[in-house]
Amino acid sequence: MSEQKPKGSIVYFCIILLLVLVMIFSGLQILESTVFHTGQEAGRPSTSKTIVRDGVEYFPRQDITVLMILGIDQMGPVVDSGSYNNSGLADVISLLIFDETNQNCRILQLNRDTMVDVRVLGIGGKYAGTMYGQLALSHMYGSGLEDSCENTRETVSQFLYGLHIDYYMSMNMDAIRVMTDAVGGVKVEVKDDFSAIDPSIQMGEMVLNGQQAITFVRTRKDVADQKNLSRMQRHRAFMNGLLEGVQNKLDSDETFALTTYDKISPYVVSDCSGNVISSIADRYGDYPLVEIVSPEGENVKGEQYMEFHVDEEKLDELILRLFYAPK
Repeated sequence: MSEQKPKGSIVYFCIILLLVLVMIFSGLQILESTVFHTGQEAGRPSTSKTIVRDGVEYFPRQDITVLMILGIDQMGPVVDSGSYNNSGLADVISLLIFDETNQNCRILQLNRDTMVDVRVLGIGGKYAGTMYGQLALSHMYGSGLEDSCENTRETVSQFLYGLHIDYYMSMNMDAIRVMTDAVGGVKVEVKDDFSAIDPSIQMGEMVLNGQQAITFVRTRKDVADQKNLSRMQRHRAFMNGLLEGVQNKLDSDETFALTTYDKISPYVVSDCSGNVISSIADRYGDYPLVEIVSPEGENVKGEQYMEFHVDEEKLDELILRLFYAPK
């Protein structure tokens, strides 16, 4: 066990780093658009073991392991809401797909604005029906801990034809602050005027501390042209700086991954035990990332909020390619 723990912790840390970076790119918008329905569990066109397309039978692949990672738009450590509702939306929903046959890894990124039938939990935390709304809302049902993650897992599973998702991990937004401070600050070139938001963030090259980093990557109002494109340019600058800082730390401090994970762990909820992490490390630690894909579709402005409507035909093709094999 003593020899496995560092390796597993490093893999876990790398997954968390990926999650942090994906969270930065997600836009971090708090949007809602819902219509409530009651009744039986809603599903995609088929949740059967076999799918038939153009006369060809496809069955779920047994040679893949799927890990769902969630980025929750909440600050501070993870806490129990004490209820069957919480305010944490899943702004990042990604699936890491480890392919044992081809010995590689793929990432499926799901748009948090994707319009789906979201599972709703009622009194006692029991299933109470569905509402048609953004996928991000699925985490809102539950205490914000394991039950919220499991509700999101079930919602994602139904969206993807009943896909079996092996494990999950979620993390709150404060990880950006923790990661930034862990590497001793992130060097960026500030090209936008933040004086109205945080005068300590000055134009030109500077090293951001943790709190400044959150402001730098999240703020849009009253900065530059207030458009998301400008913010995305800051995201890229921050990501490059963070990656450089992490690499420098890994090269100079062999305990960095383990100690940093200890700092991040209060912000994490997962069903991955230590043994599971060791197993993931042993089996998949050397797998290359060969692809990052997202379902195609259309972003539209709803009555009040943005909505993403998937191209059902393209989604069907993607699900078959990633998770099924022909008989």
